[in-house]
Amino acid sequence: MALGVGTVKANTIDAERKQYEQDLVQEHLPLVGYVVSEISHRIPSHVSRSDLVSAGMLGLAQAARSFDPERGIAFDRFASTRIRGALLDELRGRDWASRSVRARARGMTQATEDLTAKLGRTPTTDEVAKALDVEPGSVQKLVDDVHRATVLNYESLVLEGDAESFLAADAESPEEAIVARERRSYLTDAVSALPERLRRVVIGYFFEERSMQDLADELGVSESRVSQLRAEALLLLKDGINSQLEPEQVTEEARPNGRVARRKAAYYAQIAASSSYRARLDSDPESVQRKAERADERRAAAAV
Repeated sequence: MALGVGTVKANTIDAERKQYEQDLVQEHLPLVGYVVSEISHRIPSHVSRSDLVSAGMLGLAQAARSFDPERGIAFDRFASTRIRGALLDELRGRDWASRSVRARARGMTQATEDLTAKLGRTPTTDEVAKALDVEPGSVQKLVDDVHRATVLNYESLVLEGDAESFLAADAESPEEAIVARERRSYLTDAVSALPERLRRVVIGYFFEERSMQDLADELGVSESRVSQLRAEALLLLKDGINSQLEPEQVTEEARPNGRVARRKAAYYAQIAASSSYRARLDSDPESVQRKAERADERRAAAAV
């Protein structure tokens, strides 16, 4: 049976579109490598680069398939957003901290808490290293690995770059938007509830993009001390957010009635009381700096 004119025309258009998409992909292949390299410094060394490249290629193919030149958007910009979205989807489905890192991190956390209870202050890196019978450099490397894994596990904490650029181009469903708003609110509440020095380091380093040396000068401490405070804050933030969203993920304290456990419980309670349910779902939330100011005002009022 002969094909109708309309069918032939449709087949011709489909073939032209397919060729157009293939040309777009071939021309912009280097874009995948560029975006993968752009985020590679934020992930632990054991992450497979080939897996990220594969995810980026899928994002590029999806971008070519859905690209409409009549919308007036440059393809490289459109594709970059899709590639970043595909990479984030890949990262969301994994725990980038290896089991050995997790095991060593638990040991470091326990040693830090034991020393804190014993010394009445936060121990230094050297003191933690001595307790674990390892070199101080090994402790710092573990801190950095946990830091990167924490950032990846909570994509709301992708604050070293433009968080907006990591969002997929497709519109969120209403449910996804509500969940994202709630998680973002708990994050900023957890930051504002941190002890003052930890809060200043987190806001300064992640939200205001200040250097470690700049923060060290402001606090009157060494740059390595700022790094230690940052790592301490991130571990506390992780438990603080989990206490509200995934309580079963919070590590049990070796001494449930000890001083460290009581301080953490007070921190978790402060996060829970920081915002109302309606405020957490607000589409125009308060900045973390404003939440921190309000937290200080409440503390000052309570002290009177």
